Amino acid sequence: MKEFKQRKQRTFENVSTLDDIMELLKDEQFQKRLCIKFTLEKSTVEINEFIDERTIMIVTDPDYVPIENKIILYGLVDRYIEIDCDVIEVTGPGYFKCKVVSARKAAHGRRDLRFKMNPEKVVATNFRVSKHTIDIRNYSIPTGIKVIIEQFENQISKNADIVKVDILDDRDRLLAQIKKTRSTLYIEDLNNPATFNPINDAFIDIKEVFLEQTSQYIKKLTDSGYKSIIISPVIYIEDDERLIPFAFIQYISKDKLLSMDKVLEIQDLAFKLVDRIRDANTLMLAVHQEILDISRGGAKLKITDNNLKKYILKSKGFIFDIVFKLQAPITIYGDIRYTYIDSEDNLIIGVDFAGNSSRKDEMKRFYSIIQPMELEYRNRLIKEMRQKKKEQF
Repeated sequence: MKEFKQRKQRTFENVSTLDDIMELLKDEQFQKRLCIKFTLEKSTVEINEFIDERTIMIVTDPDYVPIENKIILYGLVDRYIEIDCDVIEVTGPGYFKCKVVSARKAAHGRRDLRFKMNPEKVVATNFRVSKHTIDIRNYSIPTGIKVIIEQFENQISKNADIVKVDILDDRDRLLAQIKKTRSTLYIEDLNNPATFNPINDAFIDIKEVFLEQTSQYIKKLTDSGYKSIIISPVIYIEDDERLIPFAFIQYISKDKLLSMDKVLEIQDLAFKLVDRIRDANTLMLAVHQEILDISRGGAKLKITDNNLKKYILKSKGFIFDIVFKLQAPITIYGDIRYTYIDSEDNLIIGVDFAGNSSRKDEMKRFYSIIQPMELEYRNRLIKEMRQKKKEQF
């Protein structure tokens, strides 16, 4: 494995002492479930010898190479646990003398059972990935999206005396408030203070923005010959349904009042602009990619398509279809938890299922496929436990 990036951290509790860790490692049942973290194929481990109270000899796959002379062991007791080891000496292929450094236990148990998959059973396909991330905190709006905004402004430029479509800027007090509240500024008549008050909570109170400087702001507008103003946010909806207010549409009239119909017109235009940006910003790839394992709440995917790799690495998540054999596609939004590149330059990603399409009963269908796997696993586990009890007597 070349590179691992944990996007979302598991919540851990520290194991209190190193003595607790060593006692756990000496437990034969725990040893049977020990593996090495960050390996594509689950690499099991044997503890060959306890040299002293902090040093152990471990044996694993002869091809395994530790990352920066560190090995992280993991296993299950009542909960998931990780044990950090420093490699003191490599005594042979897959044979390591290690110092036990620390350990941590997951604060919560794993939510769902995971099941290994193969391409004959299920594939991932029809990936919809954003080409660019809109980072409003750093005003990072891709050039392609800026061009769409400029073109859109030109197309609606005759809708009022002054029309502006631009990026929301925190350095402007009013625009910062529009971005924060996702609300619209609407002053029907700049010469009539009675129209300064917001109609409802969806509109900004200009007096709360400028306080004692409100009259100065209004005077600046009227001195410019303005009679009526509307500024409404453009809110981009991410695939995971996060709302990102990143731009605004502004109408200013010099000689007539802008009605509520104009407010509704601007809001409708904002939706159209978002649709245009989404269409231009979404890459659709119908390639088939392997699902390595799957559960009710997530999956591990192997991405081999180079184009898809490039965009997924820049993305927070993506939409894709899960297609089980002889089943209709199930459309899912995958929230990326971690990524790593394996030794063959494949991208391995872990995703949480954070949403699905609006097709009726889609997730019910997904659970109906997973449920028999869970029952089979539990029945097999019960059978193994009964067998162990027989062997003890």
